[in-house]
Amino acid sequence: MDRQTDVVIVGTGAAGLFAALSLPRDKEIIIITKKDAESSDSFLAQGGICVLRDESDYDSYFEDTMRAGHYENRKESVDIMIRSSREIIKELIGYGVRFARRPEKEAEEPENFLDSYAFTREGAHSKPRILFHEDVTGKEITGKLLEQVRSLENVTIMEYTTMTDIIVEDGRCAGITAEDEQGNTMRLWAPDTILASGGIGGLYEHSTNYPHLTGDAVRIAKQHGIRLEHLDYVQIHPTTLYSKKPGRRFLISESVRGEGAILLDKNGRRFTDELQPRDVVTAAIRKQMEKDGTDHVWLSMERIDKDTILRHFPNIYEHCLEEGYDVTRDWIPVVPAQHYFMGGIWVDSDSRTSMEHLFAAGETSCNGVHGANRLASNSLLESMVFARRAAQKITADQDGQHSSTVQ
Repeated sequence: MDRQTDVVIVGTGAAGLFAALSLPRDKEIIIITKKDAESSDSFLAQGGICVLRDESDYDSYFEDTMRAGHYENRKESVDIMIRSSREIIKELIGYGVRFARRPEKEAEEPENFLDSYAFTREGAHSKPRILFHEDVTGKEITGKLLEQVRSLENVTIMEYTTMTDIIVEDGRCAGITAEDEQGNTMRLWAPDTILASGGIGGLYEHSTNYPHLTGDAVRIAKQHGIRLEHLDYVQIHPTTLYSKKPGRRFLISESVRGEGAILLDKNGRRFTDELQPRDVVTAAIRKQMEKDGTDHVWLSMERIDKDTILRHFPNIYEHCLEEGYDVTRDWIPVVPAQHYFMGGIWVDSDSRTSMEHLFAAGETSCNGVHGANRLASNSLLESMVFARRAAQKITADQDGQHSSTVQ
């Protein structure tokens, strides 16, 4: 089967959906996704999404991102992300995304629209700047984006469709080849293609990612000699719920530690500062496990009052309860697991890859925002900021080309 469209997008996570919403309504768009549209890691994000609260927070936010990334970040990309954050949040609110509010500010219309919202803090952040919806922020954001995309007449979503290659003509990307569940092959031709197919967690035995996310775009890019960057930059999340069962690990959000949870060794002694960057906390946990001869450490939420746990972390509370742990009373066993890929397909500040007419956004791309270690809750924001820049660049180029043809 051959189909012609204006833009092909691979992936229905935050990056792919936001790109579709950022493209003009007169562009025909086809989005493919390997499983069902809801099975993207963006839906799994718990903690929240960062935002520049006001101008006085810029230097601190910039430094926190750089420090967490071991100063290997691309400064231009970090600046673009931070400067774009307030606009992204306004757009999300316009799409119906519900972030936690401060009850005492509900009736007010503050000069700074963010002043009515509640903020949480996570590891390596010097101050609270993270908006959240309970402990299912990714589901709230990505679910609303998917609703919006599904309402668009110019967008077709093809589920259970796997990209098998890109189409290259005269050194340029001209679309993709794909295969459906029945093994039928197709060619989707388009002037521009956006790869937003997520990370590489499916390649690991223990990961917080969906198992079908196996770095397909990176593998295909490598086969075509497309520039890649920092493929060894893989982030391990310090706290996932320990289980002897195989399969995806349940994340215990970093915001739990941001609200006061502490890590304990086998004797119930605290052994590290829980609000250090993720790689530092992960190293401390592994060292303690080796010292204690155990395959997990303990996380205690005893310093967080019960109302906060039930209001802010209802999903974590319920899941742990199903596993036999009441987090309002019990310590829970936690262990590090693969979580995020900071490397990927190299892109510039407009999300262009080294191949013309091929773009990449989200976890499959590497625009340098995260450096060697991602700062908590920057992923959703970074995905949407640079997905929108890809959409804007495609629109400008296609419209410019159309204008010159008309002339």
